[in-house]
Amino acid sequence: MKRISTLIAGAAFATAGLGIATPASAATICFAFQDLETEFWVAGHTAITRTLEEAGHTVIERNANEDANRQLEQVRDCIAQGVDGIIIIPQDGESAVTIVNEAQDNDVPIAVFNRPPSDLSKGIVVVADNASIASQAVDFLAKEAIASRDGDGKLTPMIIVGDLGDPNAVGRKDGFYAALENYPDDFNTPIEVASDWDAATALANLEAAVTANPDIDLLFTSSDFLFPTIRSVFEPRGMWAKRGEEGHVVMGGLDGDATACQLLKDGYIDSTGVQDLYFEAEAALSAILAAIEAGEAQPNEVIEDPGFALTSANLAEREMDMWGCVLLSEGFLDQ
Repeated sequence: MKRISTLIAGAAFATAGLGIATPASAATICFAFQDLETEFWVAGHTAITRTLEEAGHTVIERNANEDANRQLEQVRDCIAQGVDGIIIIPQDGESAVTIVNEAQDNDVPIAVFNRPPSDLSKGIVVVADNASIASQAVDFLAKEAIASRDGDGKLTPMIIVGDLGDPNAVGRKDGFYAALENYPDDFNTPIEVASDWDAATALANLEAAVTANPDIDLLFTSSDFLFPTIRSVFEPRGMWAKRGEEGHVVMGGLDGDATACQLLKDGYIDSTGVQDLYFEAEAALSAILAAIEAGEAQPNEVIEDPGFALTSANLAEREMDMWGCVLLSEGFLDQ
């Protein structure tokens, strides 16, 4: 993780282009996050902290290491220190509700970054439209799988599901099913593989699922960080092949990380849904600082990131709109 943090800290997008509203005086912001286990979280953390610090604000960082109770206590400590505002990446949707209520009960404005609370009626919430983004990515996969079908039989799709206590995972699963519902005559009932956002869990469950169902025509992973896990299962079985090669499984994911970018360019995957990290970081910062400047202690605003799907068809046109491709251009995977 130290290597990832160092690289992303030096990436061009870490602070570039984030035009934020700045209070007349420097603010003290508590940034409480649940962990930095994926490229997206590290990149978002870096963009937020560096932008605030370079604008002259003080950032108090608190890492809960995936412990919701610890994160609540950390936020309470920040409130006791008299911070001007709070930005959180919560552990899950329910703990986020508790933390937002705690902040607003103490008249401290709070913004939730990317992982939304289950109740959106309080706080500033910046969230990707996960259902729409997933649906865009999976619709492309479905069309590719249908076009490459050998024969008239139905195709077999598989989804690696995230932790369904996380609203992001629920949205991605919903988007997957919504896309396939447009092709009722072409696909069998999807095979679900639980991951709980954990690579070891995903590995064990994917091994079992592929052993029981070796003829997979389409796979969607609810997060790009699981592609190395997928490769470790598929490659020994001859299922890790490029587009146009024998054994290629039409495949895609969601997040938009550097690994997905490289795999898309190399032809191993066909699409990935992209969360617009640039937009989300700027929106969260602008909204929390504007609330502080206005003296608004209990703001409520939902800011949605529509995202997009980067595919083998639009790669040449939209590659550098994806944050992971920017990382890749910075040499991320070469380090």
